[in-house]
Amino acid sequence: MVGLFWIAEGDVYVGAKPAGLAPGVRLTPEGVLALGDGQSAMWPWEDVHALTVDDVPVKSLRRHVSTAVDLVLTVGLGGGDEAPTMTVRLAAPDGDTKLTAYTAAAVGYSRTEYDLSRALLSRLTEGAGTLITTLTAMADWGRRHEGGSPRAAERERLLREWGAGV
Repeated sequence: MVGLFWIAEGDVYVGAKPAGLAPGVRLTPEGVLALGDGQSAMWPWEDVHALTVDDVPVKSLRRHVSTAVDLVLTVGLGGGDEAPTMTVRLAAPDGDTKLTAYTAAAVGYSRTEYDLSRALLSRLTEGAGTLITTLTAMADWGRRHEGGSPRAAERERLLREWGAGV
């Protein structure tokens, strides 16, 4: 996991990689792929005018305490088992679409990773050259680093690098 992105086996997802019929959003060289029950669709990049995210849990002391309480209630008292989600908004010629993806960070994302991830999503809609270079760099990193998430400083460095088109 790097920022809002889950990168596995060369595949790039916004949020967690979905399993089964769970909702998710995959970014491919061809376009944005909505996955899961009730939102299966594909938008070619030339039709994607903007990609944004809402409802993303950002770390704060209040959020950390709230998450700890939620975990106690969910696990300890048999409460609901619903994982946190975020909304991925896709602007296209035929209108805006809201997609759902599970978040990959249990206690939220740092403000810096959130901001850098949003900038990177925006960069992906700038054109084919930028898109291919960026997604290729992200996928290549994922193939080389299976099985874990780097520390915060490295995640931020990668997001800055990919956002700059390196």
